[in-house]
Amino acid sequence: MSSREWIALTLLASALSGCGMVQPVAPWEKGALARPAMRFDSSRLEAAYDAHTYDSKEAASGAGSVGGGGCGCN
Repeated sequence: MSSREWIALTLLASALSGCGMVQPVAPWEKGALARPAMRFDSSRLEAAYDAHTYDSKEAASGAGSVGGGGCGCN
């Protein structure tokens, strides 16, 4: 076995051994993960505004669920 193959095998084994150490989230820790601040879109108004802006800019490619012009006039 060449030194490159040995290094690749060692790196692969160390990467896979790290995957086995993941522990599940305890029931008392789930409350902290369910907080609204932990969401990617914590504000519904801001998420709707971002979606409208994205749809307006990407209307040529059919970005969202509604069709419309690139000016934002639906």
